[in-house]
Amino acid sequence: MEYVKTRTIMTKSDQGKKWFGIDYQMNLYKGCSFGCIYCDSRSDCYHINNFDIVKTKVNVLEILEGELASKGLKGVVNFGTLSDPYNKEEEHLEITRNALKLILKYGFGVSIDTKSDLILRDLDLLTEIAKKNSVIIKISITCADDEMARRVEPFVPSSKRRFEVLKKLREAGLYVGVLMTPVLPFLTDTEDNIREIIKKGKKADAKFIYTKMGMNLRTNQRDYYYQKIEELYPGLSSDYEAVYGRKYLCSSLQYRHLMELFLNLCHQNGILTEMEDIIADYKKVIPMNEQISLF
Repeated sequence: MEYVKTRTIMTKSDQGKKWFGIDYQMNLYKGCSFGCIYCDSRSDCYHINNFDIVKTKVNVLEILEGELASKGLKGVVNFGTLSDPYNKEEEHLEITRNALKLILKYGFGVSIDTKSDLILRDLDLLTEIAKKNSVIIKISITCADDEMARRVEPFVPSSKRRFEVLKKLREAGLYVGVLMTPVLPFLTDTEDNIREIIKKGKKADAKFIYTKMGMNLRTNQRDYYYQKIEELYPGLSSDYEAVYGRKYLCSSLQYRHLMELFLNLCHQNGILTEMEDIIADYKKVIPMNEQISLF
């Protein structure tokens, strides 16, 4: 494990208010061991060297506690902007778990993005946090098909397992949905994939599914992705080069059709899709302790 020095852990996020109603951003780790070939966090703008090697920060929990204690707004803190908070190192380091204990201690809400089933370990803390403040969990699922998922997300629990995790979190009363991002052009931008994710999301009782029906590619990450795509699907990188070249926003060529299909199916199944609706819905949930006090 590498340790890097830092002065701050938690930063106020004005933009985050538009992204799942987040008040503060936080990355307890730098880098990730899941090996997802499309991860935007590899981009040069984030300055994360040796991205596949997980690093953490010196005195991370001590700094975090000081910041939580000093904040007047007990808002929602997001885990997992640039690195999955439940990467493989977390299993024995328990930095995320201990951070959740501090979130609970100081009465903040929490937003989590993850692909890992390790989140179930912290179900006790998440349900306690939900008694005091807002909790939203986004399970990242890009492929309904486990075989394709294994290729583009080699060290992540299967999509089937992630849907099981979603269902268990929902059964515990937590507000949980699917982050269907990115949608990979020429690979996961198919009717079958969209339909299956919605079908399985409905079965797991997902409150929402959010997507942008495309992906981002920028400096450093673009070259890495094209290289990996060529290794996995020989010849496909040429299609990407021809269509997207050096573009940042790479929407599916079937964007309009697939987005219409996606919105219609989610509406039919009572699954939220719009960011404003998701934020309003999860923040209106009465904290569990207030529900108990009403009775």
